[in-house]
Amino acid sequence: MGHREDLLEGAKRCLLEKGFARTTARDIVKESGTNLASIGYHYGSKDALLAQAYVTLVEELSGAFEGGGADERPGELPGGPGSLERFRAVWANVVATMREPGSLWRLSMEIVVMGDQLPGVRDELARAQREGSRGFVSLLMGVPEEEVTDATADTLGSFYTTLMLGLIAQWTFDPKTAPDADALTEGLRQVVEGAANR
Repeated sequence: MGHREDLLEGAKRCLLEKGFARTTARDIVKESGTNLASIGYHYGSKDALLAQAYVTLVEELSGAFEGGGADERPGELPGGPGSLERFRAVWANVVATMREPGSLWRLSMEIVVMGDQLPGVRDELARAQREGSRGFVSLLMGVPEEEVTDATADTLGSFYTTLMLGLIAQWTFDPKTAPDADALTEGLRQVVEGAANR
């Protein structure tokens, strides 16, 4: 690996160990075996490097949303596109990532709270969030990501992203009472049923 990749891997380890606010440039350099000048050369700033490291961590973890547990093969979700069965399966996989000790999602709450203090990082993560919204639509509706329009990413995708952020907040605040996939699916079923009866 070159310095760019070493820095990214070191930043990922620092984020998971120390969080965003407590990670210093020197921590990253020590963890990556590089030098301070290489951060500016490859990423522009420590915060830009940490933002990229966070996005990479989320991308790596998002593969778990497709499953591959005992009842399914990787990438093969039950139910048809847009079905409650698929909705439940995807959210069960998402919740499973939140149950793991040292979950990345706790770090997400720190970054949400710090957003106003780091406008450049916030802008970078907002772009990544839109692509995450596109990914949710692709996964839940069974269409290739490149076919998800900006309008769909900004509506249906934003709905799924908002659900994800709320779920992260609840699992971070009180995992004992946070909803699981069954509760989320039943809630959605009630919303759909209520709308259909109006």
